[in-house]
Amino acid sequence: MSDSISAEQLRLLIERIERLEEEKKGIADDIKDVYGEAKSTGFDIKTMRTIIRLRRMEKHHRDEADMLLETYKQALGI
Repeated sequence: MSDSISAEQLRLLIERIERLEEEKKGIADDIKDVYGEAKSTGFDIKTMRTIIRLRRMEKHHRDEADMLLETYKQALGI
């Protein structure tokens, strides 16, 4: 591969990454706005983030995490 071809390919890849980073920033801003809307409606944002994290987990991982949390709580008398 010649230097001009690899340089062109590199430039195109960099530009794609830059575009995707801009899109990612836009999406992050949109998510922040939705959390702000939820907070202004009276929802607890920390709890919402926890629910979203749990929904991403597979059921068996979620069940395992719940079981461990309950075990730790019992051990601490909570």
